[in-house]
Amino acid sequence: MILAAAEQGELDNFAVDRARLEPTADYVAETIRRRYPDLNIPFHARWRHFTAGGLDRWAELAESLAGRSGEEIARIRFDLAVTSVLLDAGAGPAWRYREAQSGETFERSEGLAVASFRLFEAGAFSSDPGRPFRADAVALRALTDRSLADGFQVADDNQLIGLAGRAALLRRLGEALAAAPELFGAEARVGGLFDTLRSRAAGGKLAAATVLEAVLRGFGSIWPGRITLAGTALGDVWRHPAAAADDLTDGLVPFHKLSQWLVYSLVEPLEAAGLQVTGLDDLTGLAEYRNGGLMIDCGVVVPKHPAVTAEGHGPGDSVIVEWRALTVALLDPLADLVRRRLDQEATAMPLAKILEGGTWAAGRRIAAERRPGGAPPITLESDGTVF
Repeated sequence: MILAAAEQGELDNFAVDRARLEPTADYVAETIRRRYPDLNIPFHARWRHFTAGGLDRWAELAESLAGRSGEEIARIRFDLAVTSVLLDAGAGPAWRYREAQSGETFERSEGLAVASFRLFEAGAFSSDPGRPFRADAVALRALTDRSLADGFQVADDNQLIGLAGRAALLRRLGEALAAAPELFGAEARVGGLFDTLRSRAAGGKLAAATVLEAVLRGFGSIWPGRITLAGTALGDVWRHPAAAADDLTDGLVPFHKLSQWLVYSLVEPLEAAGLQVTGLDDLTGLAEYRNGGLMIDCGVVVPKHPAVTAEGHGPGDSVIVEWRALTVALLDPLADLVRRRLDQEATAMPLAKILEGGTWAAGRRIAAERRPGGAPPITLESDGTVF
């Protein structure tokens, strides 16, 4: 609906130039060929970032889990993926993380992934010293801003955007685990969600939409100070008048960026445990600044006035809602054009692979070409829980 409004010239902040989708698809396809010349593209998931610098951290940790059951390994992977994804909102251009194990320094999503992995590995999210590789309610509710700052090496000269928001998010995660034993089990552990989802599979198959529903229900209460509907916190949902409806959803635009990123990141643990996740393309593309930056930098989404790029904007501002909505709406036709260039069908190259191959990487690439430090074209004022 917001895309239709843009094409009618009715949005305040953006126009759309569909003709620019063709050269954008060329750019994305060329990026995919650079990164995955055999077109064997993994899913867009947190697991990719755990290999930053060429070190497969999960594989190393998995070696120490020899003798654990496949189910327990799946629970551990859920514990790791959920905590890491929830800490993955944009870090800002100034923050860095130096990994003691490799001696390398990482930034942005890779830095957040490596830092959160090392925190998890050290048992920061477990209340049981004898079982450090888990995330449970007791430990998460006790997490302090200071302990998270120490884990992420935050200092006066190494500031991380939204640190307090991230710590509060994990504390609320702890509350959510304790409040929903039907989802997270008697241990109030993130990994308990694996058992719940396994029980909902039919014939070894589990729909991605079922995973998303469980994630939205299980973690919906953790999101701060946003829209509620009939007593339910909606999370990453924002208002825009173009999204008109004749019911309670009037004016509401759902994105669920971190929740869908989380679902994409749970696919591999589920499949490694013997479940087939179906219907991945029922999920949307991710409404975040790399995909969105690609659309602006390639001229598909066109700012209508200077304030769009000259000023900072919060997640509820019309500039950001329009930008994110247009990004999600345009990722599908862009993906079709990319597949055509690569001679691939959607079954072989679902959106989750286009994102990884792909639009996210191309967005980062063109940002680095256009701006020092690879910043997005629009300045985001984030609390550390959205993008």
